[in-house]
Amino acid sequence: MTACLRDPRSDRLSLLGVYLNDHLAGATLGTELARRMAKAERHAATAQELRRLAAEIAEDRASLLDIMRALGVRPRRYKAGAGWLAEKAGRLKGNRQLVRRSPLSSLLELEMLRIGVEGKALGWRALREVADGHERLDKRRLDGLLDRARDQGATLERLHLQRVAHALPAS
Repeated sequence: MTACLRDPRSDRLSLLGVYLNDHLAGATLGTELARRMAKAERHAATAQELRRLAAEIAEDRASLLDIMRALGVRPRRYKAGAGWLAEKAGRLKGNRQLVRRSPLSSLLELEMLRIGVEGKALGWRALREVADGHERLDKRRLDGLLDRARDQGATLERLHLQRVAHALPAS
């Protein structure tokens, strides 16, 4: 019986590719969701904030693709497509409204986007943690992406609390 000799570093690089492509799927979903939320928002100030967030989230997705390219990781279209499709499927919520948006739609979408931003921040943290072993990972860029994710999370938290007051009863 011969032992299967595998290069542990090669296995880890393969896993890094899977990991980054999974984050690409999430980034695709988040980009689509943020854009749709910005278009659907009726309050001008909130719509402006959501447009800014949508632009930043799209930039973060582009940064992820840049990082993947730098590391030699091929984007898997089917994973990005799955993220796109998941966002479209997420529109089908049982929110007791058929032809117009329910106040619950915005609340749940803010929660979903907040979860996505936290997941993105975890991804940036993970890359920052392994940056010493990858000369192609720019620590300062990752720090900036992580800072922006924290700012996005704070903005989404504030918008979420505002939306709670409109969507859910106080008593």
